Amino acid sequence: MRLLEWHRHFWSILLGVAMLLSACMKVGPDYARPQTALSQDWLESRDERINTKSAEYRTWWQVFNDPVLDRIVDRAYHQNLSLKIAAVRVLEARARLGIAVGNFYPQTQQATGSVLFNQTSERSSLARASQAAGQGDTAFQIWQDQINLSATWELDFWGRFRRAIESADAGLRATLADYDSALVSLTADVANSYVQIRTLQRRLDIARQNLETQKESLRLAEARFKGGTTSERDVEQARTILFNTRATIPTLEAQLQQAKDALSVLLGLPPSDLTSILDGAADIPVPPPQVAVGIPADLLRRRPDVRSAELQAAAQCAQIGVAKAELLPAFSLTGSFGFLSTDLGTFRLSDIADWRARQATAGPSFQWNILNYGRITNNVRLQDARFQQLLLTYQNTVLQAQQQVEDALAGYLRAQENAEYLAQSAGAAKRSLDLAFIQYREGSTDFTTVLSAQQALLTAQDSLATAMGTISANLVGLYRALGGGWQIREGQDLLSPELREVMAKRTHWGKLLSPAAYLPPDAEPAPALRPPDW
Repeated sequence: MRLLEWHRHFWSILLGVAMLLSACMKVGPDYARPQTALSQDWLESRDERINTKSAEYRTWWQVFNDPVLDRIVDRAYHQNLSLKIAAVRVLEARARLGIAVGNFYPQTQQATGSVLFNQTSERSSLARASQAAGQGDTAFQIWQDQINLSATWELDFWGRFRRAIESADAGLRATLADYDSALVSLTADVANSYVQIRTLQRRLDIARQNLETQKESLRLAEARFKGGTTSERDVEQARTILFNTRATIPTLEAQLQQAKDALSVLLGLPPSDLTSILDGAADIPVPPPQVAVGIPADLLRRRPDVRSAELQAAAQCAQIGVAKAELLPAFSLTGSFGFLSTDLGTFRLSDIADWRARQATAGPSFQWNILNYGRITNNVRLQDARFQQLLLTYQNTVLQAQQQVEDALAGYLRAQENAEYLAQSAGAAKRSLDLAFIQYREGSTDFTTVLSAQQALLTAQDSLATAMGTISANLVGLYRALGGGWQIREGQDLLSPELREVMAKRTHWGKLLSPAAYLPPDAEPAPALRPPDW
């Protein structure tokens, strides 16, 4: 009973000291967001196709109104292996936070026990002293058993362990932002692959349609040559154009299969033709007439790579405090309590259960690393230099984010203008070919004019299809630059049920596999004192 009572007092004191230390000072700087260069508005904001109202872009790919695209994005979200790796990294960061929290509490707690047999030497100094005292030979044998509980607690007087918790907590949030960034990239990569596939399919259709037209021209040239109304040169020219067009088809088919292979990997599948997955209208996704882009300041809140860069800086800022605490003395409490008994004389080994066999030691201590020859001071400087690098990296990330949006906006708008001109060019090329055929049949022009018109039509139609794909690809790039798509994980478990089950069978994760444990609330500050993660 006394032992239990002592145990309750011990933990009461422990928690009381922990609460007291949570209010103690912390050396090192507190993190503050650095100033960043932000534009007030986008350079293209005056364009009527651009809307500067704020939006979340949770499911931005739905602006294309393409059910097939919606389906494959959802499939990639649930099956992509790179995204699953990013999710497990969040768990790794959460476990690392648990280690930092555990270091705040008594760093060493040990239960030890032993049963030892001791045989003294007849040639030992003790035996010689006994002989000199006239006691004869004093060699003896004894058994000794011992049970002991000991604990050592380095008090967090200067906030070293609390700074480490701050760092680990910011690291966890940064890893979660990295997951969000991977999700942004995944949705954009899937959409880009889909646009590329549909563009290549359209270009193949154009090549095959023109191939049929050119076959008809070759038949016409051969018939007129056999009838003696034209020369063999017309036949060979028609054959040249025909085979040039036919030569483009294998290249386009190879590119199409490569695009499907890339999409297969994004979907967590081995390379395949994806016929069933892509079943539907094979049109190039059409963008909306107007796009909402918000303002540059929205990027600080929405883009996960910007959040990650800032959180990495915050994590490193806390490491400065950890390093500075090494310059100051460390205060510790040490305690040991146990039972010891021997069979010497009238004692017995079973006396270890007797309260009189108890032994205890307790007391404070301190350790101060003096004369370290600049090692600790230079470690502080090292941590500070790393912090400054990450601050600059954050500021640079903000600048690059703005550049990426501006580049995507310019590419999107100019690609639309380019497509308008190419559409006019394709229409004119079609009318030119129709007129060339009429004039050729009437004998008012030569066959070279027809072939030139066919070649011009193929080039114009292929360029138009490529331009339409470029418009959609630039819009995808714009949504990527705006940081859209990661919001679909809100309210969702990052781990699939299958992955969670596998990990739970292999290792005792406690409550850490629950989203509530590894998804920190963004709006709430980290608590100053946390219970250990058992």
